[in-house]
Amino acid sequence: MDTEPNTSTFPEAPDGAPGPTYTTVTDDSPEERLHRAGEHRMLAGVAGGLADYFDVDPTMVRIGFVALAFLGGLAVPLYLAGWLLIPDEGAEESLAEELIARERR
Repeated sequence: MDTEPNTSTFPEAPDGAPGPTYTTVTDDSPEERLHRAGEHRMLAGVAGGLADYFDVDPTMVRIGFVALAFLGGLAVPLYLAGWLLIPDEGAEESLAEELIARERR
């Protein structure tokens, strides 16, 4: 759906000078979603998905996970939570949502 920019002009100023013009353009691009990556996947794709979402190198996210592992061991529970709560690339539901839906049936 192509939309034309909406160009509007304010009324003329009291001295007869034309008013300022502004342009409103609607952004029809798809919304970026957090997902587990398929392309940069090493284990479950959590680091690659976070890197895609924040537009950084996946290596930097992995280094962050390693640093968190050494600084108190927080990396393992965070990675597992990401694996369960972040949907896989192209999927609508995360693993946790699928498990809950399966249990309800």
